Amino acid sequence: MTNESTMNKLIEMRFTAMADAFRIQLSDNALNHLSFEERLGLLVDVEYTSRKNNKFHRLIKLAKFDQPHASVSDINYSSGRMLNKAQIQKLSTCEYIHEAHNVIIMGATGAGKSYLSCALGMEACKRFYSVKYIRLPELVTDLAIARGEGNYKKIFSQYKKVQLLVIDEWMLVNLTENEARDVLEIVQARHKRTSTIFCSQFSPAGWHKKIGETALADAILDRIVHDSYTIEIQSKDGKADQSMREVYGLKNSKA
Repeated sequence: MTNESTMNKLIEMRFTAMADAFRIQLSDNALNHLSFEERLGLLVDVEYTSRKNNKFHRLIKLAKFDQPHASVSDINYSSGRMLNKAQIQKLSTCEYIHEAHNVIIMGATGAGKSYLSCALGMEACKRFYSVKYIRLPELVTDLAIARGEGNYKKIFSQYKKVQLLVIDEWMLVNLTENEARDVLEIVQARHKRTSTIFCSQFSPAGWHKKIGETALADAILDRIVHDSYTIEIQSKDGKADQSMREVYGLKNSKA
């Protein structure tokens, strides 16, 4: 078997990174002193790293983050928001996803809720968890349209199975009874199985009014509040603190 034939077969099997690395090895005399096992190990390492990088970028694309460049390392702790750095660093390990816990992020408009949730979502992608970012109004609309088109089970399953679901604008507006029932179904299906980040301007006590029907509200909160880490982005001086939209250059985005 010729070297060219070997490279063609690697490419045909979609081991393109390995094929490129093999071609480099053939032209680099400095590697001649390495044993067969060492050279094979280098080829495998190149292909493995390439596939992991491709998977990471694919997960980011599928997540559809509102702020795909958000990073835990760039979170601003000095603007008077009273963030607990140790807590965020712990959440960035994604242990809460492994344990199927949730995260509630609360704060006023412009506080940086969306950025923080996307930053945690990016950490999940780095650990190869599947992530989906969506606004609550879009989620309930998706389910309503799916029901009308006969695709409800398929769309519902996608929201049920994703390992980390990031729901922004959580309870920003009042829900209809049908929307509240759909939200309960999602929350129930994910309860103690997968993790969800809820970004809201309101504390859980304020969600009741947005949900409306008391029994539905109680059921939704019962499956979230007692199984969640809570981050409240506060402000020492609302007039003096700079909006996180301005800090991150996101004046026209949600935060």
